[in-house]
Amino acid sequence: MQGENHPDPQDSVSAAKPQHLNFINITDDSENKGTIKRHKDIELSVPIVYGTMAFYLGRKASESQSHKWTVYVRGATNEDLGVVINRVVFQLHPSFNNPTRVVESPPFELTECGWGEFEIGITLFFHSDVCDKQLDLFHHLKLYPESESGPQTTKKPVVVETYNEIVFPEPSEGFFARVFDHPAVIVPRLPAGFRMPTITPLYIMNEQGKGETKNHPLSQWYLNFSEADELLKLAAARQQVRWLCLIFVWLIYLIELFRVQAHIVKLRRQLSLMSGLPESSNPSSGYECI
Repeated sequence: MQGENHPDPQDSVSAAKPQHLNFINITDDSENKGTIKRHKDIELSVPIVYGTMAFYLGRKASESQSHKWTVYVRGATNEDLGVVINRVVFQLHPSFNNPTRVVESPPFELTECGWGEFEIGITLFFHSDVCDKQLDLFHHLKLYPESESGPQTTKKPVVVETYNEIVFPEPSEGFFARVFDHPAVIVPRLPAGFRMPTITPLYIMNEQGKGETKNHPLSQWYLNFSEADELLKLAAARQQVRWLCLIFVWLIYLIELFRVQAHIVKLRRQLSLMSGLPESSNPSSGYECI
């Protein structure tokens, strides 16, 4: 930033308490209202983290370019959010050239240099089968550490992150079929007797792991959120149960298929034996003249 420097003493580098962003009646304003098939009594949750990471460039850096910083939106456990998010728009301070920046593929982030702190607008746009509304978030870029006890260091960045869970109630059938087994998406509950869809996840078709941030150069500085860890552990357990159920169903199907095939083979043998018998062995119709 090339504007004024406004540090905010209320900002903190510690993990914030999670908030739930609920999308209610997400198709009310769409042209396809009433035509999209949806799963009732089901909700999908996508844990996300958005924030900034700023590195001090040292005394040799110019006053107007004292820090290098990155603003980003990532999965809470660094999973690929591209399965849900289509693009992210970052709105920077007007003093930047081209302050409206669009990132159309994961990882959803951008890096700049500057000297001042300001509020960054972050707008999430979702895939067409997910939600027709955008989600507006705001984050305060923080360049300077809370502690003023010593000089800034170039070795450790200033990290500020916020954890949120985006909840999609009554997802469309297409959206659910794409992501129900994706590691970035949590399925909190399923109604009794719910029939699982055919597994065709988008992340398998579009280069699995393409947008993961687990091996990102900045990942060593990411904050850990216990809420996300617990959700992912629960999701992993449920995912394993779902896979076991699917395997069980397929086993039953194969067993029944083998039984039917064996029965067909038996019937064919019986028909073959019957067709090879002499004509006198056929039962009389009762209408022959003697």
